[in-house]
Amino acid sequence: MIQFGSVDAVPVTILTGFLGAGKTTLLNRILTGNHGLRVAVLVNDFGSINIDADLVVGVDSNVMSLANGCVCCSIRDDLIETVEAVLARPERPQYIILEASGVSDPSSIAMTFTDHTFRDTIRLDSIMCIVDADQLFAAPEQMELKLRQIAFSDLVILNKVDLVDRETVQGVHDWLGSRFRRYRLVEAVNADVPLDILLSVGRFASEHLDAATDHVHGPDCGCHGNGHGHGHHHHDHAATFATAMLHTDRPVSLDGLRDAVKRLPGSVYRLKGFVFCEEEPARRIIVQVVGKRIDIARDEPWGDRRPETRLVAIGAAGAMPATFLEDVVPLAA
Repeated sequence: MIQFGSVDAVPVTILTGFLGAGKTTLLNRILTGNHGLRVAVLVNDFGSINIDADLVVGVDSNVMSLANGCVCCSIRDDLIETVEAVLARPERPQYIILEASGVSDPSSIAMTFTDHTFRDTIRLDSIMCIVDADQLFAAPEQMELKLRQIAFSDLVILNKVDLVDRETVQGVHDWLGSRFRRYRLVEAVNADVPLDILLSVGRFASEHLDAATDHVHGPDCGCHGNGHGHGHHHHDHAATFATAMLHTDRPVSLDGLRDAVKRLPGSVYRLKGFVFCEEEPARRIIVQVVGKRIDIARDEPWGDRRPETRLVAIGAAGAMPATFLEDVVPLAA
């Protein structure tokens, strides 16, 4: 039976994808695009320091942080309360975008947004999965999660295709085609995708959740099912992932940081954040590490913000103690 919601319901887009795939870059593309919409942004990071919220540009007053967990499990109630608070604002948003943590399973998030409670106020517009063309097959122990993120999405954005050759890109196409009967894929460089593809694509079909579950646990899915239905997906991220954080107002040696990053073990999947460095103290330095790929770039001046370093590392469970970054990141004397 088809259920119709209100035409005034605010559309919601969920951005999913594994750690470092380019979700925040895509979000910034949308926010700075010429669409004329009043957009509210919900940003969720795994860990008590929500780095991604500070890397979103241009809409500070409309960015709401959901830290210290992932929205598919431990802070789902917070997600509901936050959505209700966003909708109650005097200037009601015309669009809501949720950037999910890189360790989130989108199925339970979608179930939240398709709940009858929200039927007349919001509608799930789409779920987009950003895939890193260069890192898809890295961290094979996390392949089931990556497959679930792809399966529950209605659009796959194969990002960073400029970092690999066409043979590798075709290999990703072949790999996806062998596991999913139907999927929509757009190739992108730096998450540059036309806005017409990303926004207001129509109501997400809730039956897609059931079909996606069949894909994930079917005989040709390429992963081993563990009894996770989309309505009963419970997991302990602490048993699967480890996080380490560094928050300090002492300057960091940038040369020393580069050397430390190069020595990170392979079990550290992701390092991101910004740095107050002694070599260039007036300007914020953005640090992005995905696997063996390292990007350290100058950002805008600190301005009225207090100079500080905020970094988070995410890796396999047991890969690092909570003090890992404190031990390896060199602080100035």
